[in-house]
Amino acid sequence: MKEFAGRVAAITGAGSGIGRALAENLAGRGCHLALSDIDPLGLTETVHRCERSGVHVTSEQVDVANRTSVYSWADHVVEAHGRVNLIFNNAGVSLVATVEAMSYEDFEWLMNINFWGVVYGTKAFLPHLKMSGEGHVVNISSVFGLISIPSQSAYNSAKFAIRGFTDALRMEFEIEGSVVSATTVHPGGVKTNIASRARLPTQMGGALEELGPTFERWALTSPQRAATRILAAVERNRRRVLIGPDARVIDLLSRGPIQAYQRALVRGAARRFRRDGSAGQTS
Repeated sequence: MKEFAGRVAAITGAGSGIGRALAENLAGRGCHLALSDIDPLGLTETVHRCERSGVHVTSEQVDVANRTSVYSWADHVVEAHGRVNLIFNNAGVSLVATVEAMSYEDFEWLMNINFWGVVYGTKAFLPHLKMSGEGHVVNISSVFGLISIPSQSAYNSAKFAIRGFTDALRMEFEIEGSVVSATTVHPGGVKTNIASRARLPTQMGGALEELGPTFERWALTSPQRAATRILAAVERNRRRVLIGPDARVIDLLSRGPIQAYQRALVRGAARRFRRDGSAGQTS
């Protein structure tokens, strides 16, 4: 995928954040768009922004946790555009909870969106990508798919799983000499609304009010910068791409002795626990 002009890209979670930035960037390059999100208002705003570039834009409200809906959307995309060349499996949610405090319902909610949504999007679009003669699968993992973090066991589970799933997929493409390739994306802190919309156990009280501002201070990369990096990785057919200076540091930590970074995280979490009285508020 050396250029995007005239191609067709499908993007999940296009109503805000990285998804919206990808859509606007691609539209500016002459790429036609099939956009989806669970949030109809945010999706409509993205559509309006992208249509200014004169490309063909379609949209559909899709719950990526629903396999039937994702497959139906993939078929609708091809009906509307004639083909599809790229799928960006970007939609995601956050859950902040210790393993002990986390309910099965919340764990399943996150995994259904963050992991199964990626699987559904990949498998639903894959036959269409092959039929186009030129395709790329872009799956959004996280730096939390490189290292584990206290209170993020569910998110870590999904993002590590995406990493393994996409790495295996990329090798399978190469074995068969496919016209399709795949890239795993590991963003660090990107200024999106994922933290402010996170789920927390009810016993954590007002922790959500603190979580958003804390994440904003930690997030070093704009969605627009993230989108530019992701599309450059697709053009270069990269296996993985790290987004942000914090992602590069975390990648280095993940390659060192595991006890080194885990002990540092434990010390920091323990200090915050003593200060706040809630292990679930660690980050």
